[in-house]
Amino acid sequence: MKNEEESRIREVSVNLGERSYRIRVGVGILHELGTTLREFGDVTSAIVVTDANVVQPQGENARSSLVAAGLRTDIIVVPPGESTKSVTTATFLWQEFLKLRADRKTFAVAVGGGMVGDLAGFVAATYARGLPFFQVPTSLLAQVDSSVGGKVAVNLPEAKNMVGAFYQPRGVLIDIATLATLPDREYRSGLAEVVKYGIILDANLFTFLEAHQAELQARDFELLAEVVQRCCRLKADVVEQDEREETGLRAILNYGHTFGHAIESLTGYEEWLHGEAVAVGMVCAARLGERLGLTPPEVLLRQERLLQGLGLPTRLPAVNISDMLRVMQHDKKAQHGRLRFILPRRIGQVEVVEDVPSETVMDVLRTLQT
Repeated sequence: MKNEEESRIREVSVNLGERSYRIRVGVGILHELGTTLREFGDVTSAIVVTDANVVQPQGENARSSLVAAGLRTDIIVVPPGESTKSVTTATFLWQEFLKLRADRKTFAVAVGGGMVGDLAGFVAATYARGLPFFQVPTSLLAQVDSSVGGKVAVNLPEAKNMVGAFYQPRGVLIDIATLATLPDREYRSGLAEVVKYGIILDANLFTFLEAHQAELQARDFELLAEVVQRCCRLKADVVEQDEREETGLRAILNYGHTFGHAIESLTGYEEWLHGEAVAVGMVCAARLGERLGLTPPEVLLRQERLLQGLGLPTRLPAVNISDMLRVMQHDKKAQHGRLRFILPRRIGQVEVVEDVPSETVMDVLRTLQT
């Protein structure tokens, strides 16, 4: 039985010198969390951070595994939703960690989606100048994207992820089976980030997704394990070359995000899920690329068809275009208010384009309003 279990586990190594770690991907492996943490000799206790939507069953299952491995384990449950990823909630968690006497042998374990991972990671990075941190992503979006690479942050009311740090986890454990309880809308939201990797880095992955839309919609676990591993490897390759966004390479991972973050901000972080906003953002980026003569029309067509086939939106909500431009000018990727966009040259290749006239951006946005 052990060999059968091990044969289902896929591993991705993120090679960052002393900050290197492993990503383990498998089906039904959450129970291995405790023994996985025990492999780190400097752990005596754990604090599980999760949200009210995930605590049953994943949060409690994670705690049970940690307790079974002999670790003193506490659990903190925060409200679900992007608005929880705030300085206010971070302050609450810092105070709870203090009450629980967390020290540098206490692992902060994030069990949940991208919001939980970003929030718990930010608290781990800042409490006592850094606690060891471990990711257990339970949403598809977090499994393929936000749990990998060490970006942790909270939002300000005016801008997403504006207060944060680069803080690598000690490891990531991805149990594909946790996707079984994920609501359909949340699951589809994660597929947007999967499509993103095909557009920016891997034409073969994009073609694979086009050919297997039915299996993706049906949540075929084995196919998803293959896709998640591939996305993690692609992101790890980029992070290894540009961990702290110093060379500009890591910027390609933000394809669709400049537009997407603006949509999220203008809709209060609650009306639109992150992946939904990124899906529309990718369409905006491809439309802009086409307008500038960079993106071939067939790239735009294939991208829109795949996104629509996976049940994702491809048109802007009813937001003010001028407000959207203003929010994008405050985006972290903007330089002194000058917009920078990641635009596709072909499937599998994108590039950074600067100094796009504001009126051109606004014209493209107007064509995409519902």
